Amino acid sequence: MSARDWLWTVLLAMAPVSELRGAIPLALAKGAPWPLVYAVCVVANFVAVVPVLFLVGPLSERLRRIPVMDRFFTWLFARTRRKGRLVERFEAVGLALFVAVPLPVTGGWTGAVAAFVFGVRRRLALAALLAGIAIAGAVVTAAARGVIHVFGG
Repeated sequence: MSARDWLWTVLLAMAPVSELRGAIPLALAKGAPWPLVYAVCVVANFVAVVPVLFLVGPLSERLRRIPVMDRFFTWLFARTRRKGRLVERFEAVGLALFVAVPLPVTGGWTGAVAAFVFGVRRRLALAALLAGIAIAGAVVTAAARGVIHVFGG
């Protein structure tokens, strides 16, 4: 795999929509060894969500002074409350499980926002986010390698 391919892999792992679900299959399709792909993608995804956890509060507070941003954060936090019942009920353990399910809207980025919305202490949130990302990475890697079948067959 070329340096350019690795750069795309890291960027996809860090991006809020694709995260591990996009990065791992891409890198594996390019022929990279799965243990390295797993490690690089998990680290990149975690590195991307740490600032989200620490900045979502102060940033939203400042940006809410702008009407369009106030509407965005109102929507984002309401949506997170609806999707994050697991986090609300079980806090850090729920957060790890929420992030671990590799489905749309359940990755590290949403998990970091959910940790803020539900008031999960940062130290616990960091551990839960890392655990959830590691589990999601394992599931996506196993599915991409054909070890587990997501849609049957």
